[in-house]
Order: sequence, then structure tokens, then C-alpha cells
Amino acid sequence: MPNRNRTRGLTATAAAFSLALLAAACSNQATSGSTAKATDGALPGSCTKGKPVLGVALPNTVNPYYVAMRQSFIDNGAKNGFDVKVAIANDSDSTQLSQINSFVQQGVCAVALNAVNSGPGAASVAALNQAKIPVFSVNVIISPDDLKTQNASIVQYVGADQTEGGKAMGEQLLKDKGATAKIQAGIVGDPDQIPTNQRDAGFKAALKPNTSAKVGPTVNSKVDPNVSLQVTTDMLQGNPGINVIFADTGPGTVGALQAISQLGKTGKVTLYGFCAADTALTATYKACAAQEPADYARIVVENVKKYVGGSKVPAQVLQPLKIFTKGTPGPGEVG
Repeated sequence: MPNRNRTRGLTATAAAFSLALLAAACSNQATSGSTAKATDGALPGSCTKGKPVLGVALPNTVNPYYVAMRQSFIDNGAKNGFDVKVAIANDSDSTQLSQINSFVQQGVCAVALNAVNSGPGAASVAALNQAKIPVFSVNVIISPDDLKTQNASIVQYVGADQTEGGKAMGEQLLKDKGATAKIQAGIVGDPDQIPTNQRDAGFKAALKPNTSAKVGPTVNSKVDPNVSLQVTTDMLQGNPGINVIFADTGPGTVGALQAISQLGKTGKVTLYGFCAADTALTATYKACAAQEPADYARIVVENVKKYVGGSKVPAQVLQPLKIFTKGTPGPGEVG
């Protein structure tokens, strides 16, 4: 994303994905179940140095989400005795793979990978596997199908419980408008990615009890506020009956809010979404779900330390989201 501020992955249902992720995360490891142990395989020699290098691969630092995550990796890495090297891919899959290969050449102890995209991210995992460098994925889910194709595996995935975040927004919508209210909703999303599709699935599932609720078009914001403004404008102009928008990323929320205002739809269309940075809830922007990227980075760092020290770590860590219905989410509480 030169301006594509992402929180991304590929399509899959929440239930099917959960099973597939656990299988992929545990494949090619000597342990069974939902934990992995460092002593089951060789670790890079650099892990035994006084201050091992932890490589961190991030998509961009345009999105406030990744700004918070980057700083947390640096701060928590230092607290846990790591020399943290951060690589920013500027939203390019090829650049990120090149940066991963650089980590391999440097002989880093472990890598925390927030892939630019889920599918191409599997190639980065495979390159690290070949060098016997353990991979901890964060925020962006690496496609289980692509991991299988690459015969690759991660040690652990850390991120938000995406489906529950979308579900919470749908439930709040019904609470605000009524269990039988007539709802025609449009989604400002990213249909090519796993986490955003999980959010959408949770939102749709929450609305199912209301037979008067319909979820119509989904437009691709590409996790960019400028793109979101354009596609939301087009969606609202082409579907004048829409009275609710669900935006499944923070940048998508920013653009959707602008579109509602510019089209004079304030009071006619309400927005539920994942939290936009530094944006207060209003009568139009009714509720949002916030991730905590700094906390995800902390968890990754602490589990890398455990893993390279010979302890078991869970294959998946899903964190609850914070739900806001008033006020302004704090720094680092973003979608």
C-alpha cells in the first residue's frame, strides 16, 4: 500500500480457517497438538548470543496500526533482551520477500512476520523455514493453503479474534436500531483477505436473526482511506436504499465517514466499523471494534523468548477486541 493501510489476509470461513490454521501451524513440527517447542528442531546459532537479533517484517508505517506495532516491538524486544531489526515493505510483496532473505543472510534468531498479503507471505515463511529460522506471524494470517503448497509452517499466529469483532458490531447495530428493524447494509471491506472476511462473516451472522436485515454489496477499500471514500461514494449512489455501512478496517472507516458526509447522508446512513485512529464516535459513527497492535507485538516478543529458551508456546493466540460505543478510542486502539 504506498497508501494502502492494511490489516489483511485471504478468504475463508471462520470455522474452516481456525482448523486449517492450527493444522498449518503445527505441520512440519515434531510436536503434536496446539503447542510447539524449540528443542524439537535446530535453532540458528545466533539464538545463543548474548543479544539475539529478532527480525520484524511490517507492511508499512503509514497506517497508525503499524506505527504502534513497530514501537512496541522495539520497546518489548529491548526489555526481553533482543536486538530488534525492523524492515518496512512499503506494501510490496516482493520487497518484503527480499527483506526476509536479508534476515536469512544476517542469520537472525527469529522473525515476527506481519505479511503484506496472506498468500505471498507463505513464500517468506518457506524461505525462513529453509534457514531453520522460527517464524511468528502477527495480525495478517498466512494462507493455510499456500503454506501447504510451500510445505511451510509457522510457530505461532497472534492477532485479534476477527469474527467476534464483526459479530459485536452486528449485535450493537441490532441493539441500536431494534431486533426487527429494516436494515439494508453495505460493506466497505477488502474481499481478498482473511481477517476482513472473518469480520464480515461475523457481522452477517449477527444480523441473521433479523429477517428484515439484508446485507448487500461489498466494495473493496484496499484498506486505504482515499479508495474507501471513492468506493463508498459509488456504493451509496448506486444503492440509495442503504441505511447502514459496516467498514471492516480503520482506514475503511475513515473513507466511509467522509463519503456519508459529502453525499449529505448524515442522519440517513449510520456507520459501524473497526476503529479509525483518533476519531470520536458520533450519532453517525455509532460503534467500533478496536485492535491493540502494541499488545500483539508484546505477546509475540514474549513468546519468541520462551520458544528459543526451549519452552512450549501455543500455535495460536487470539485476543478479544475492545468495543466502543461512545468517546474516542485511545492511542493504539485502532482497526
